[in-house]
Amino acid sequence: MAEPVAAGISSLPREVREQLAELELELSEGDITQKGYEKKRAKLLAPYVPQTQGVDPALQKESRTQMPVPSATPASASSSSSSSSKFHRARSGGARDERYRSDIHTEAVQAALAKHKEQKMALPMPTKRRSTFVQSPADACTPPDTSSASEDEGSLRRQAALSAALHQSLQNAESWINRSIQGSSTSSSASSTLSHGEGKGTSGSLADVFANTRIENVSVPPDVTATTSLSSARPAAIDLPPAGIVKGMHKGSNRSSLMDTADGVPVSSRVSTKIQQLLNTLKRPKRPPLKEFFVDDFEEIVEVPQPDPNQPKPEGRQMTPVKGEPLGVVCNWPPALEAALQRWGTTQAKCPCLTALDVTGKPVYTLTYGKLWSRSLKLAYTLLNKLGTKNEPVLKPGDRVALVYPNNDPVMFMVAFYGCLLAEVIPVPIEDAGGQQIGFLLGSCGIALALTTEVCLKGLPKTQNGEIVQFKGWPRLKWVVTDSKYLSKSPKDWQPNISAAGTEPAYIEYKTSKEGSVMGVTVSRIAMLAHCQALSQACNYSEGETIVNVLDFKKDAGLWHGILTNVMNKLHTISVPYSVMKTCPLSWVQRVHAHKAKVALVKCRDLHWAMMAHRDQRDVSLSSLRMLIVTDGANPWSVSSCDAFLSLFQSHGLKPEAICPCATSPEAMTIAIRRPGVPGAPLPGRAILSMNGLSFGVIRVNTEDKNSALTVQDVGHVMPGGMMCIVKPDGPPQLCKTDEIGEICVSSRAGGMMYYGLAGVTKNTFEVIPVNSAGSPVGDVPFVRSGLLGFVGPGSLVFVVGKMDGLLTVSGRRHNADDIVATGLAVESIKTVYRGRIAVFSVSVFYDERIVVVAEQRPDASEEDSFQWMSRVLQAIDSIHQVGVYCLALVPANTLPKTPLGGIHISQTKQHFLEGSLHPCNILMCPHTCVTNLPKPRQKQPGVGPASVMVGNLVAGKRIAQASGRDLGQIEDNDLVKKHQFLTEVLQWRAQATPDHPLFLLLNAKGTTVCTATCLQLHKKAERIASVLCDKGHLNAGDNVVLLYPPGIELITAFYGCLYAGCIPVTVRPPHAQSLTATLPTVRMIVEVSKAACILTTQTLMRLLKSREAAAAVDVKTWPTIIDTDDLPRKRLTQIYKPPTPEMLAYLDFSVSTTGMLTGVKMSHAAVSSLCRAIKLQCELYSSRQIAICLDPYCGLGFVLWCLCSVYSGHQSILIPPMELESNLFLWLSTVSQYKIRDTFCSYSVMELCTKGLGNQVEMLKARGINLSCVRTCVVVAEERPRVSLTQSFSKLFKDIGLSSRAVSTTFGSRVNVAICLQGTSGPDPTTVYVDLKSLRHDRVRLVERGAPQSLLLSESGKILPGVKVVIVNPETKGPLGDSHLGEIWVNSPHTASGYYTIYDNETLQADHFNTRLSFGDAAQTLWARTGYLGFVRRTELTAASGERHDALYVVGALDETLELRGLRYHPIDIETSVSRTHRSIAECAVFTWTNLLVVVVELCGCEQEALDLVPLVTNVVLEEHYLIVGVVVVVDPGVIPINSRGEKQRMHLRDSFLADQLDPIYVAYNM
Repeated sequence: MAEPVAAGISSLPREVREQLAELELELSEGDITQKGYEKKRAKLLAPYVPQTQGVDPALQKESRTQMPVPSATPASASSSSSSSSKFHRARSGGARDERYRSDIHTEAVQAALAKHKEQKMALPMPTKRRSTFVQSPADACTPPDTSSASEDEGSLRRQAALSAALHQSLQNAESWINRSIQGSSTSSSASSTLSHGEGKGTSGSLADVFANTRIENVSVPPDVTATTSLSSARPAAIDLPPAGIVKGMHKGSNRSSLMDTADGVPVSSRVSTKIQQLLNTLKRPKRPPLKEFFVDDFEEIVEVPQPDPNQPKPEGRQMTPVKGEPLGVVCNWPPALEAALQRWGTTQAKCPCLTALDVTGKPVYTLTYGKLWSRSLKLAYTLLNKLGTKNEPVLKPGDRVALVYPNNDPVMFMVAFYGCLLAEVIPVPIEDAGGQQIGFLLGSCGIALALTTEVCLKGLPKTQNGEIVQFKGWPRLKWVVTDSKYLSKSPKDWQPNISAAGTEPAYIEYKTSKEGSVMGVTVSRIAMLAHCQALSQACNYSEGETIVNVLDFKKDAGLWHGILTNVMNKLHTISVPYSVMKTCPLSWVQRVHAHKAKVALVKCRDLHWAMMAHRDQRDVSLSSLRMLIVTDGANPWSVSSCDAFLSLFQSHGLKPEAICPCATSPEAMTIAIRRPGVPGAPLPGRAILSMNGLSFGVIRVNTEDKNSALTVQDVGHVMPGGMMCIVKPDGPPQLCKTDEIGEICVSSRAGGMMYYGLAGVTKNTFEVIPVNSAGSPVGDVPFVRSGLLGFVGPGSLVFVVGKMDGLLTVSGRRHNADDIVATGLAVESIKTVYRGRIAVFSVSVFYDERIVVVAEQRPDASEEDSFQWMSRVLQAIDSIHQVGVYCLALVPANTLPKTPLGGIHISQTKQHFLEGSLHPCNILMCPHTCVTNLPKPRQKQPGVGPASVMVGNLVAGKRIAQASGRDLGQIEDNDLVKKHQFLTEVLQWRAQATPDHPLFLLLNAKGTTVCTATCLQLHKKAERIASVLCDKGHLNAGDNVVLLYPPGIELITAFYGCLYAGCIPVTVRPPHAQSLTATLPTVRMIVEVSKAACILTTQTLMRLLKSREAAAAVDVKTWPTIIDTDDLPRKRLTQIYKPPTPEMLAYLDFSVSTTGMLTGVKMSHAAVSSLCRAIKLQCELYSSRQIAICLDPYCGLGFVLWCLCSVYSGHQSILIPPMELESNLFLWLSTVSQYKIRDTFCSYSVMELCTKGLGNQVEMLKARGINLSCVRTCVVVAEERPRVSLTQSFSKLFKDIGLSSRAVSTTFGSRVNVAICLQGTSGPDPTTVYVDLKSLRHDRVRLVERGAPQSLLLSESGKILPGVKVVIVNPETKGPLGDSHLGEIWVNSPHTASGYYTIYDNETLQADHFNTRLSFGDAAQTLWARTGYLGFVRRTELTAASGERHDALYVVGALDETLELRGLRYHPIDIETSVSRTHRSIAECAVFTWTNLLVVVVELCGCEQEALDLVPLVTNVVLEEHYLIVGVVVVVDPGVIPINSRGEKQRMHLRDSFLADQLDPIYVAYNM
């Protein structure tokens, strides 16, 4: 194939070939798309088609890969075929970083991507709000639904796949939709299990699809869809919006308006389609199965990947250390570097030493050896004698001094460096001031003095009074300016002390570690000298040669060659600073040409820049160069840079043998350098290594799969006088085998001696004695670890394949960050990202390293382009490296932290990522594909039979877990109980006995009493309401009446009015005028379900119910009779109704649970009396008492306390409507203080309002005279697990205004029994325990110590009320459980509700929830009611009021709220607590599941730029702490998560809104 193609091209006219080459360059640099390229190319070739029969559209690819290339060099990067190379002009362009270009790699990537195109699958693209990132002009919405792959697209999908296969380019407009993130190439052939093309029509609903797609997993994919069908234990139609349906209502009842799809969400919604796409991508088996498990202490199984039996293993013998040539003895080598300076400065004063360039690249100043010597002397004298007094000098020999010089001022730096050496103080060159980590270096080196230039000093930030700012983390520094005019001339008799070089420190070179900490490598004077000698010998420097240095002269090769070896050999260095390179990339080539330089020191980047700017100057010659030292020759892409540069500049006189890659490290200094070759001799060969082998640390020549090969060039031989060995990168320094990759270690006099001030790390790096496989030391010569990974190849050539700092060890395989960068950039970036600005690092999440790729996105990139590029990068990395990327993030241009010389600061980028301050504009997380070490999903054990459980409990000597309050019967009460069975009778009795005793006081926001009710007033008003009901409403006894009132006294009078008339009251929260559409349907539903004959309300609300706005939300024509009770006729009731038996209904209690279920329960008169009596006894309520209530009075215990208790016990209730707190936060606490209240009741929402709103105003509370020392009990009324953190912070905050730490407690109630526990006045304080969260997921309780990892603090929910018994039961077997075992809480008490009130009395549900028996172990056959809550009972050491030991009841959470994932039971609140802690901008969080995917919704209270920062943080924390993979992360505005009046999150409402696309999210991320 190659021959005709090459022939075809070469026969074209020259200008056509030039244009083709130009096009190709544009394509490779990403300036045109593949499609554009093919169009233009076809156009160019059209006239010559007959001549170019052999040219096919993939010509450039073919010719590149299949050209027979001489001397095993892969086709060079810019010449696609030898014939076109001489006309190939490089494009001049901005300073774009092309250093990662490698055409070999590009092809590998294209091939890998083509392989993936065969099996397309839809990937859901993230949804982003338009406003979030304005920088993208393209439409940020999701594409229309037609393209987002709903189920019935099988046929379309097949055609799309075919047309894509025909269409070579990956660029067709919609292909991004059908791009899939594929498994490793090993499993890529296993195409999707859920094939779209099976002609199975539109499936009824998502639920059906998932119920039927239980795949028999060959391997263990992430457990996302291994779902048992979605129908849960609840009736299927329960949680439909708006407020769900009554328990027990049949599916067939009039709700046909909603499609009965999975949980009532219309299936066409965009979100559910995307989730379907996501599940499809997750269904395919990912990695080979992992067999073995290890059990860690928590019986928690984490999969540990077993070695792949087919993985390559090293087979060579153990390597022997390789020696460099001996260091030659030259007679005139100086005894110390300072002596060389003295020699040249005094004998060759006029010789040029260093030339500096101005901004345009023109020479501006040349420092001669004479000047260098005299100015260094002046500086040395000044430092030692002029800074302090004679008796107290500031500097003594051996002190460390910081050198702060800009990169464009090598002259001042060189003088300062040698001045320090002559003064025998230790220079520490650092980058321009400011970095905090540099402060760590200065501190560890004990630096108190900094040298700098006048210009630089002026540029430093100053305080108001002109002092230099103290940088964060820096020690206090004294700044000394070293410009000549400030230096004192040394007296004639003063001479520096120049001794022969010894092991005393000469200078300290800084080095940034992988974690970002900066350490100082100390170089001794003898090492400095020996290194200069070794470099002089290896590079064959001779006196007077000119060298061009493009590197940073403050460290590494730039310092070693350009400042030190320079002086040793009297060289002349031309220093080309980074700032000049940015404006004039060709400047260094021009300097070589102008000065006929013999040696140039560059990095790959400089080669690329020169190639790009090459056009601007044709007439440069590089024929003078005998060495072009490429100092990052150790990088994987350096080989293609060198090749491309050579092919372009060979015609300008560059000799192939002059290219000399070398490898360096701060610790070992120069490790190896290629010596200049002999003209005409064959160039050294290349190593083409298998990427798979490399990942196992083994050298294998790549034969089978050219896509995953790495081509590396050698970096020459070991340095003269040095010795090298390769040791295993981790663990003891064991020598590697000859075919094994390891860390390069060097032993020579020329290397660092220690990390200054860090003895521990020093030992492991600078004093390494290699050991053999048996572990015994080999020799006694210490080696220095270089931090480079590589091997010694044939002919003792050294090859470097990566850096320890860039090593990513994932599941036991090693990957190199630089290789991954190269792969990412080989994916044509089509204007998506900047080439040189990409960071790859790993973060540790869930027992393994995970790879993160961050790149800067171009401002003009559209969402689709970016998403497409990201998904292709994921595929490419997966194919070539067989490793998954955990997170790929794109950030806006110029936002990644940079190093001083323009590279990306990796450790800072990583820190920003982990802190959530990167602010990406696009993100793609793939935890499902990467995280392969999750524990196996738990298989439920078959149920244990009742007998064995019983025996088990007895054998273990376990008490059955039960607890009870005091016995109601034994407690003497006044005659009230015997006389009056009904609450109506109690009220009538009070109206006669104590007519003027005030029962109720209602306060407004200002704290003033707006309404009171005495016993008599209440009785009279109730009578009038009863007569209206009979006259106007024509109601009969037993009719239901809805009471629609704001919280207040009218509600109470209406309630007793109904009882007087024999009607059954139903209290309902009134609709909110501002949000009628949300609140009115619930009212409507309760009215319908309760079959109310009439509605009692106020005039205002009556108008609202009949208003036009209301008509928009519900059908207002069908309301029952509405009676307003504002102006009542003064008419006396003929007689007050008395129920025939106490078992008759007193009232109905309706409430919407957190799962969106509306449930009404029936409360009989007997239950009401015994409940009031239990509360009276527990709280010791008498008519002389006052209590303050700040609660919603519509259901549960809130209603009981607001309306019933005062009438029964005769105490006075001060009523504070919670909504009044919104306008006056102080209201509740100031009322409690003013009235000296001993007992107060509130809700969690009220407590949270006070904690958040008044937490920082405690001083103001004191100033207002608010004092809470009177409070004995402050009770939070709730039906959930106690929120310990909230109650504790409330107690701590208000401790300063007298609140007792023992006062705050919570209640516990449920639908079947509204008050089970309530912390009364007597009895022990509520206890707390720490339980293990992992065990809880397995339905076990394991008590742990405070501070144990994964522990959860639980508090007892108050004391069990008199007359109440509870038992803990296994919800499946219905058998009792032992002490401290988790189970369902069952309750038996005289005030349990008598059943659900539903349209059809569903008897089975009724019997199961209200009248159920234990399956064994209960001789008395007690009838229990099931609360639906999980909890446990634990016997404590405390003594209860009865004198027995106290049994504490702990509530863990509602059963129907729990999430069943991976066979474990999770409580949403635990996941939410973890998520809320991860970032300061998360205001609230809620989780739910949808088709077995975990969806996390977070409210963002920061700026929208932070939205995408939350995605990885949320994913990480849930994985780390809960072993779950988050499927979807939704970021919304504050206040979106619906919360009910009790302060509970309405997660099912949220789920329905999300699936129906009603949340208006800021961002939705679908994790792959």
